[in-house]
Amino acid sequence: MNMKTHSPASMSFTNRLAALSRTDRLLCGLLIGFALLALTLGIAYGVAMALARSGALSFLPDTPYRILTLHGTTAFFYWLYSAQAALLIVLAVGETKNGIALRSIAWIGAILIAAGFMLSELSALVGTPLLYDANPELGLDDPAVVAGMAGGYLLLAAGLTAISVSGIATILRGARTRADGFSALGFGLFALAGFLIVSAVAAVNAFLPNLLWALGYTPFPKNATTEWHILFHNLHYLPLMATVLVWYALARGLTGTGSITGASFSKIVFASYLVFVPPTSLYHMFLEPNLPEGMRVAGSLLSLFVSVPTLTAFLIIVASLEAHARANGATGLFGWMRRLPWANPAIANMVVAMLTMLIGLVFAFVLIQEKLAPLLSDTIFVPGYFHFFAVGTISQTFLAAMMVMLPAISGRPLWRPAILSRMPWIVLAGLLVFGASGIAAGFLGVPRRVVDISYDGAAPAIWPVLMALLGAGGVLFATGLAVSVYGVARSLIPARMPMTATAEPDAGWRVVGAPTAPAWTGLVAVVVLVVAMYAATIGAFEFMQALPADVSGTTGH
Repeated sequence: MNMKTHSPASMSFTNRLAALSRTDRLLCGLLIGFALLALTLGIAYGVAMALARSGALSFLPDTPYRILTLHGTTAFFYWLYSAQAALLIVLAVGETKNGIALRSIAWIGAILIAAGFMLSELSALVGTPLLYDANPELGLDDPAVVAGMAGGYLLLAAGLTAISVSGIATILRGARTRADGFSALGFGLFALAGFLIVSAVAAVNAFLPNLLWALGYTPFPKNATTEWHILFHNLHYLPLMATVLVWYALARGLTGTGSITGASFSKIVFASYLVFVPPTSLYHMFLEPNLPEGMRVAGSLLSLFVSVPTLTAFLIIVASLEAHARANGATGLFGWMRRLPWANPAIANMVVAMLTMLIGLVFAFVLIQEKLAPLLSDTIFVPGYFHFFAVGTISQTFLAAMMVMLPAISGRPLWRPAILSRMPWIVLAGLLVFGASGIAAGFLGVPRRVVDISYDGAAPAIWPVLMALLGAGGVLFATGLAVSVYGVARSLIPARMPMTATAEPDAGWRVVGAPTAPAWTGLVAVVVLVVAMYAATIGAFEFMQALPADVSGTTGH
């Protein structure tokens, strides 16, 4: 079917992507391809780190910290943020009929991100390992590597700004062609682009003083740690906002389901990230010795609100899917889930992403408590819980989006959908082993920035057992993730013959007007989550108080 036979107003998201100009499709493909390259390298570094922690691999003393720096820099900064840039542009152009606006600026942004990546990787490979926060205190004797790491991150920030400007222009142009102006997704993308620009400014505030010091222009940046905490808080939650937007887009694109609460309320939820996230950064500073007690109390109180936007969006999306399915005849407690289009592997990725988000939130709530943060923040507890978000929730969601976008852009069908549909469950299994062992090891005091934890035989006997499990879980989820990356990357190669227009979602799922069927799954999940949060926090307090000093390993931090 010729794509041009469709009017732009009636074309689906994937059909609009397929109808893009060759130049726009090339830019979208390159942005996604670069993000996948960063993820591939991040997985490789992560596997090496997991094997080193488990004792399966041994390195020279500095090598594990170099690998840790490369893993954090590549996976956290360049995978998560180049992926967000790619998704912003692709989702924005999917909202309009006119292609990418300010295309040359978007190309400049892509070049800047790639240049920043090369500079950061080279600096981490040959210089003193600074860890992924590019801490200048670790580079006092090697200012060149401080300059390289800071310069790479500043180039990344400039690239994100350029792509965000192009994304905003694309969204605005699309809104002018719509009778109702901004769609809910368009509004959310507009807010995300603004948030990315604000974070880029925070990156300049954090890394420019480091660069100037390293080049000999200014004194040593004494506030580097504080500026990093402010930046990191935004960096921590921006990917979750992008994740929610992808969920919204996938639910609409794969099932035809709109928000049960309407577009206006969805816009309020997306805007709430700008209200709830910035003021809650205080809990990142709980380890600062001079932080006033009043600030600690305020940080604990504000931390209660940080998950409000994500949980609200989760509740709306799940409730919308359930209500529409029940209104069309689905029965049973979880019978509505059978109506989801499971043949598309993006659905399995999205479902696992939601499950891991709920698990991660339970333990995130434990960590952000003022009394527990000093005990757990420097332990392996942090990567144990954080990978539920970084891998299970965010990476799985971004890959789900790419599974839908890339075939439309390149014209090449997705590789082995049946295999790709199973990979998220393998990732989940690996994360459960990795997370459980890491969280348990954190409660028992295993430090997260020390690779050799034997302490000449003085360490508790349970530590190496937990690290072996952590390594096994890491290899398992990395394997599932790597297969998904391979399957998605296969669609980067343009097909010789373009795909025909994709069909709209099954009309049997659609409901005219607002569905009236009850939807309880999302609400029950949130109630269970809240109970689990408080139970885990109380249990953590009791457990930490009951541990003898020689088991907790408190001297090992």
